[in-house]
Amino acid sequence: MSEVIAPARVLVLGAGSIGSFVGGKLAAAGAEVTFVGRQRVLDELEVSGLHLTDLDGGDVAVAGDAVGLATTPEDVGSADLVLVTVKSAATGAAVRDLDGKIRPGTVVLSLQNGIGNDKVIREILPTCVVLAGMVMFNVVHHPDGRFHRGTEGGLAIQDDPALAPFTDVFQRAGLAPRRYPDLLPVQWAKLLLNLNNPINALSGRPLREQLADRDYRRCLALTQREALAAMNRARIRPARLTPLPPELMARLLTVPDGIFRRVAGKVLAIDPVARSSMADDLALGRKTEISWLCGEIVSLGAMVGLPTPVNQRLIELIVAAEHGDKRTWTGPELLEQLRAAAADTVERPRGGH
Repeated sequence: MSEVIAPARVLVLGAGSIGSFVGGKLAAAGAEVTFVGRQRVLDELEVSGLHLTDLDGGDVAVAGDAVGLATTPEDVGSADLVLVTVKSAATGAAVRDLDGKIRPGTVVLSLQNGIGNDKVIREILPTCVVLAGMVMFNVVHHPDGRFHRGTEGGLAIQDDPALAPFTDVFQRAGLAPRRYPDLLPVQWAKLLLNLNNPINALSGRPLREQLADRDYRRCLALTQREALAAMNRARIRPARLTPLPPELMARLLTVPDGIFRRVAGKVLAIDPVARSSMADDLALGRKTEISWLCGEIVSLGAMVGLPTPVNQRLIELIVAAEHGDKRTWTGPELLEQLRAAAADTVERPRGGH
């Protein structure tokens, strides 16, 4: 008689776009999934369930009564795997709700933007197996429980033997992760790509349309070159996630639109309605993750003694937009802002204070 294997019990801490998509895929693959999130989102999932689609034609539905829904993590002790998908600023508060409820040895996987969220979690949950992970694709949330993967990519996870019990369910879900002995180079490389998030948010355009515009790409090139300079001084070597190494990709961004389409067409293989999560945050009046994107570069620059005025200016523009100031910039307008910030820093040592 064959042994009956119990389904993996998964707690998704943060039922936003990423958490709902990944958790929904795992539920469709047979996992027992509980979502923890805002009441508004939970009500939507209870009524409509989850309808998960992607730009490759994938289409999966999960009934609302097939998953658990909670505003606070209650039945944590039964979880085999916890996916932390809250915004980076909420990491500490969200994970502290697990302290004292979670079994020692439980695998806790951070699927968040930025660098170092896993360290924050590990300090709060020292008896758990805390692993860093990254979601390499964009998810758009439409009404009625519809979540659409609008870009290519999968999951990247820090490798660990504790992941073995979950290999099959991730495989069945179509989310088999790439495993890395050290995820930091991948995290820094993803951060370079995510520096486009504030540019997209300030453009007011879908990602594909924004990236097809040379002036917006020049803005991204300025932020990436500044970031790469700081990384180089800190001896950080980002992984290669694009057809070209990061340094060459930053150069390619500045070529005329026609050449860019021919040489880097894969970069534009994006669903026409997809926007960055930061654009969604601004549209909904939420605080963004700018401190965990451009802010990481500013902090790194300060650590190694290298000015990062372009990333600093993007932080200022996003924070102003969060408070109701101008939210939509044309390519030439935004490029002028960033070039002026860079020029001011270059001139200041010669001009005095």
